[in-house]
Parts: sequence; structure tokens; C-alpha cells
Amino acid sequence: MGLLQALYLFLRAFFISPATLAAENLALRQQLSVLEHTRKRPKLRPRDRLFWVWLSRLWPHWRTVLRTVQPDTVIKWHQQGFKLYWRWKSKPKTAGGSPIDQEIRALIRRMARDNPSWGAPHILSELRLLGYEVSQATVAKYMPKTRKPPSQNWRTFLANHVPDIAAIDFFAVPTLTFGGCSMAF
Repeated sequence: MGLLQALYLFLRAFFISPATLAAENLALRQQLSVLEHTRKRPKLRPRDRLFWVWLSRLWPHWRTVLRTVQPDTVIKWHQQGFKLYWRWKSKPKTAGGSPIDQEIRALIRRMARDNPSWGAPHILSELRLLGYEVSQATVAKYMPKTRKPPSQNWRTFLANHVPDIAAIDFFAVPTLTFGGCSMAF
């Protein structure tokens, strides 16, 4: 049923006699009861759902005439609409400026790859010298992530530094009179 047709039927109800209106309601209720017994589940469109949610807010006796779905279903639709509204309302605003061109991204990656000791501040200053206006966070975001080498274990350290190690061991040699004498080898 279209919006204009519904509006027409609503306005028509003011001008017809109460007996005619009661008979029309009785006929519609009988058709609904037949529909309830013949069909398992009615197909409701979003505008039908919106109508029942709207009617539930405006008319206190809406539960007495509802036949196509359970009243709890209408309440659930209202809650879902409320959640959707607040999810949309609370959605974070998009932060940041305009997207960065592919050319600048490639330049940042190339500078970082060609100069591994440069960090984001240095690359940022070089980009500004070239006339590009970007933030340091943007430069850091598009720099390739480098893996740090794993730290060496004790055995590797010793193997790498054997030629440079001078070792001295101290031994305590007890004498016959138990006087201490240390010797270095």
C-alpha cells in the first residue's frame, strides 16, 4: 500500500459513518485471521516495519490490533533501529587529511631503502626540501618495516671474539702450613 493510498484511507475514516468503519474493520480482521491460518510467515518490507514502529510510538493500543507479527517483534525492530541510529551517530569521524599520492609513498620507501640509517624525521626533512608537505606520522607509516637482527647468544659472542680475549685464571694453592699462596697462570 502506497503512502498516498494510506493517507487517503486515513482521511476517509473521518467522513464515513462509524457503522461503516466498524464493518470494514470486521471484514479486514476476518481476512487477517484467514491469512494467519494459511500462511506461516508474511513477507514484510522495511516500510511495513517502519509503519508499525511509528504506530507503536503514537498509538497506545497498537498491540490489540496487531496480527501479522508478535508485538515483541515490533519492539525488537524499534530497538534495532535505535541501535543503528546511535551506531551511525557515534561513528568516528574520518581523521587525517587527503590521501597521499602513490608517487610520495614510493619516494618514502625508496629513500628509506637507499638510506637505512635515516629515520622518519630525516626523510621528512628531505621531502620538505623537495617541496612535499606530509607529516612525520605519514612518513613513518609508509616506511618499510625493517627486521632487527636477533641478538647473539653467549656462544656466538665468544666465537666472534676469541682472538681478542685474554684470559687469566687464578688458582689458590694451599701450602703445608696452610698459608695462602695464589698463583696466576
